[in-house]
Amino acid sequence: MSGATATLWAAPRLGAAPEDDQRAALPSNAGRSLRLAHITDVHVQPELGAARGLAQCLHHVQSQPDAPQLILNTGDSIMDAIEAGADRTELQWNLWQKLLRDECSLPLEHAIGNHDCWGLNRTKSGTTGREPRWGKQWALEGLGLASPYRSFDRAGWHFIVLDSIEPYQDTYRARLGAEQLDWLKTDLASVPKGVPILVLGHIPIVSPGAVLNGVKETPDHNLELPGALTHLDAKPIHDLLRRQGNVKLCLSGHLHLVDRAEYDGITYISTGAVSASWWKGIRLERFDYGYALVDLFKDGTFHYQFVSYGWRTVASEG
Repeated sequence: MSGATATLWAAPRLGAAPEDDQRAALPSNAGRSLRLAHITDVHVQPELGAARGLAQCLHHVQSQPDAPQLILNTGDSIMDAIEAGADRTELQWNLWQKLLRDECSLPLEHAIGNHDCWGLNRTKSGTTGREPRWGKQWALEGLGLASPYRSFDRAGWHFIVLDSIEPYQDTYRARLGAEQLDWLKTDLASVPKGVPILVLGHIPIVSPGAVLNGVKETPDHNLELPGALTHLDAKPIHDLLRRQGNVKLCLSGHLHLVDRAEYDGITYISTGAVSASWWKGIRLERFDYGYALVDLFKDGTFHYQFVSYGWRTVASEG
């Protein structure tokens, strides 16, 4: 493979049966460093068959003929903790942890999603903001994390996990904040020359899907994009990534759709949701229940494929 970010793009196939799904043959894996699965926006809950759906997704990942060695999960693991009380939040995290224990044998690396943060809406959740697990602490425990952002090295690649969620006025917005931005600058500077970098986080840094599905015209005929859809600090983040010179791929979720943007040699991809339209059907009539398979190569190139895992919407169940 040649070029800065040589990729193949596989769009969702709607209506594929589990035995006739997206298990397409990949290009030669010569020079491959790592194969990973990217899951996002699981939104696990007792209702709508979500637990069985996640189990089916994990089985599908692990039964690939050329199985991945790692799963990246970019958040919204549980249905919602922003407006949920303590009992409902505990139920969701217990269900999440049980499913991973029982159904998954692969290592996982997690990022925090907005719906994983407990009690941001104090009125609806009945919180005060002073509870020990308020905000991101319960999510850190539920995901087994010591910090909401971090980095690690695997198979010759450097991975950076960002925390996209900034609590704001009983909800959230997408921003790293000064402390995390400084940390990112330091971490990028520490990566040896020539080592390719993959960045993951919940909310997209750059996303055409957010623009096409979220922009509204203002009364003075300008376009306005909500700060909860993509990063408000997209430019300073991108500028840091660009100056580093070897950031190849940024993976995110949040929007429950599949999109891709390329700029300054960096590819930004949003992977459609495991839960599609929050377990209620296909998102925007074309984005199926799915996950991504990503192959990382020694030369910094990659192969990306969206995979529908065969789940179909079920009636509500508790």
